[in-house]
Amino acid sequence: MLWIKAFHIVFVASWFAGLFYLPRIFVNLAMVAPGSTAERERLLLMARKLLRFTTLLAVPALALGFWLWLGYGVGRGPGNGWMHAKLGVVVLAVGYHHACALLLRKFVAGANRHGHRWYRWFNEAPVLLLLAAVVLVVVKPF
Repeated sequence: MLWIKAFHIVFVASWFAGLFYLPRIFVNLAMVAPGSTAERERLLLMARKLLRFTTLLAVPALALGFWLWLGYGVGRGPGNGWMHAKLGVVVLAVGYHHACALLLRKFVAGANRHGHRWYRWFNEAPVLLLLAAVVLVVVKPF
């Protein structure tokens, strides 16, 4: 079980590294001057590759987490309300990941409607999600 926990932590950290950086690319995309086609295409290529890589990291992170939960019973039983909250955080993280994919599609289609300031705020969400997940797992407040 400790090996599974270790790999789960590594994949979660790697997944979140992608979720931290992808919206930073969106900030830069939102700031590209209208005539800078080469810069825009370079940033779109970086964003597409990062989203693909981040998605590949999310799959084992989620699979290993569910293996710990269902296979080993981590967080199950009485006094484990923290796990329900953590699962809610996981759902939000997957939703955020999906939102990043939708925003990238809008950039590719030239249909972005947000400015760089909006993306700077959007970029803070995964920090809060990771903070919540770590506190719930380590502190187990309920």
